[in-house]
Amino acid sequence: MAEEVILLDFWASPFGMRARIALREKGVEFDLREEDLSNKSPLLLKMNPVHKKIPVLIHNGKPVCETLIMVQYIDETWGRESPLLPSNPYERARVSFWADYVDKKVYPAGQTVYLSMGEDQEAAKKEYIECWKVLEGELGDKAYFGGERFGYADVSLIPFYSWSYALGKLADSSIVEECPKLAAWAKRCMQRESVAKSLPDQHKLYDYIMERRKKLQAQ
Repeated sequence: MAEEVILLDFWASPFGMRARIALREKGVEFDLREEDLSNKSPLLLKMNPVHKKIPVLIHNGKPVCETLIMVQYIDETWGRESPLLPSNPYERARVSFWADYVDKKVYPAGQTVYLSMGEDQEAAKKEYIECWKVLEGELGDKAYFGGERFGYADVSLIPFYSWSYALGKLADSSIVEECPKLAAWAKRCMQRESVAKSLPDQHKLYDYIMERRKKLQAQ
């Protein structure tokens, strides 16, 4: 019996990008189903009744929600010969910490840049850049956050880097200029087929963010 793997997603979601990258890293064939977030499908509401959010990974009819959990599930279910998470307990804890940092610090700071204006946006911009500088300090001279191999922390962060172009234009700042080591890391990540196929065009993303921002401000 063939495995059924479905990903309920939305093209601009950095969280969904994580799942796409992880699945493609493992060579898993999956049915990518684009959700209309203003009219969520019955399947989404059934498979994620608690949060009612994308992405949702459905593996043989069973849902897995929340992307950091999802990436761990993908790593443990498919292709342990090329793991995303390290086997060493301390290293595993370390990369998990930085993945959590992305969700707790980078994402909220970027969201504030996206939603704010004037002085509030200026303050948010400073916090956003500072978050990336902390990450650059952690990366140091390593090729990837786990060392020489692309892994869990990289999968967790690179989708949010794809948003940095749009947010940088919005706030008149540049992660590339502020954090050159991270820019080099992002370039290495983008050379991977799994990443290149999973991240949208940054100009398309910028147009989407600007349109979405106008609608939110008009409410």
